[in-house]
Amino acid sequence: MLAPSQVRFDKWLWAVRLYKSRSLATRACDAGHVKIGGQSVKPSRSVHAGEVITAFTSGVNRTVRVRALLDHRVGARLVGDYLEDLTAPEEYARARETAQPLVRFPKGFGRPTKKQRRQIERLLP
Repeated sequence: MLAPSQVRFDKWLWAVRLYKSRSLATRACDAGHVKIGGQSVKPSRSVHAGEVITAFTSGVNRTVRVRALLDHRVGARLVGDYLEDLTAPEEYARARETAQPLVRFPKGFGRPTKKQRRQIERLLP
C-alpha cells in the first residue's frame, strides 16, 4: 500500500495509537496538548515526516518523531515503522508513580462491598 501524500494531524495521532479515538485526538489538539516546536497545532493541519511532536497523553508528555505518514490505524507492532519515541524514561516512571491507587486491597480480598466503598469515598479528597 502506498503512503498517503497528506494526512490530517488528528487522524495520524489516532492511527499511531497516541490517542484511543480520533475525537480524543481532536480535543487534545484543540486544548493545546499537542505541540510542534512549542506551538499548538490544529487538528486539520497536515503532518510531515521528520517533525517532532509533543503530546500530553494519559499523564505523560510524550515526544515522538514522525517517520512516515499513515491514514489508517495499524497494529501496535507496526507503530514503530511510523513514529520514533523520543520520550525520556523518567517521564514514564513519573507517570507510573502518580498512577498508584490510593487504597489497596490484599490479593484475594475481592471487590469492596457497598459499605467499604462508602468508607473509601469518605477518605478520598
